[in-house]
Amino acid sequence: MMSCLWCRSSWMIICLTSHLLLLGLAGSGVLAAAPRTPVNVPFGRNYVPTWAFDHIKYLNGGNDIQLTLDKSTGTGFQSKGSYLFGHFSMQIKMVPGDSAGTVTAFYLSSQNSEHDEIDFEFLGNRTGQPYILQTNVFTGGKGNREQRIYLWFDPTADYHFYSILWNLYQIVFLVDDVPIRIFKNCNKDLGVKFPFNQPMKIYSSLWNADDWATRGGLEKTDWSKAPFVASYRGFHVDGCEASVNAKFCDTQGKRWWDQKEFQDLDAFQYRRLQWVRQKYTIYNYCTDTTRFPLMPPECKRDRDA
Repeated sequence: MMSCLWCRSSWMIICLTSHLLLLGLAGSGVLAAAPRTPVNVPFGRNYVPTWAFDHIKYLNGGNDIQLTLDKSTGTGFQSKGSYLFGHFSMQIKMVPGDSAGTVTAFYLSSQNSEHDEIDFEFLGNRTGQPYILQTNVFTGGKGNREQRIYLWFDPTADYHFYSILWNLYQIVFLVDDVPIRIFKNCNKDLGVKFPFNQPMKIYSSLWNADDWATRGGLEKTDWSKAPFVASYRGFHVDGCEASVNAKFCDTQGKRWWDQKEFQDLDAFQYRRLQWVRQKYTIYNYCTDTTRFPLMPPECKRDRDA
């Protein structure tokens, strides 16, 4: 779909422009736009439960749901359709109190063995310790691109928007419209794949992962605090629906997220991303020389990876 020639010629424009914008050298013109405001729709319009149906509680006529984790099981749901690019958002209120060992996940994933995946994973913690938000990107079955941040608010106190903007040019992770991470399609010539031809379903789940989730597995789930409950609303999906085997979307290039203003962040958005990087980032695979003695190629070229 995208030639290596495009990638070789464009990485300097896209990747280097990012750093110029961070330095405020791109001028004052508006180059990008925030994703469109999510539309609140009932759970059943876009999603179905996938397992442990009795651990999902429906509230407010199906506009709100709660996922429950106890010692017997967690639970989860998935989108009815598969999508190739779009804007996907949920409002989530995380498990309150002592949530150590629990993971609340919101992610996109393709169905093939060499799958693509775009992950939000919220790692619980002991009472009084902050939640950790981990993001990851899998391309062609290869992941190991974890980044972790603390949030600048208590995600258990109220609902907040968690969104993914995915188009042919970039993947943007957003929290309340603040970009916390981008993954750009400008490294194909380095052998770094980008999710562009595998439709993905949207998933969310609440499950026990006390073998790794909190302090590397040192903090175990305290089942005396169960049940653990995560709350959801605003099940927004604005994507190009495609069959599982589709390689492209019929409306590709015609939807709002394909337009020029959504092909990169603007100066204000890059400043917000830099704010998150400087104040709240606690782990970035790009700087982990123990795991990666040789810096991953996308990190060498684009420090916003």
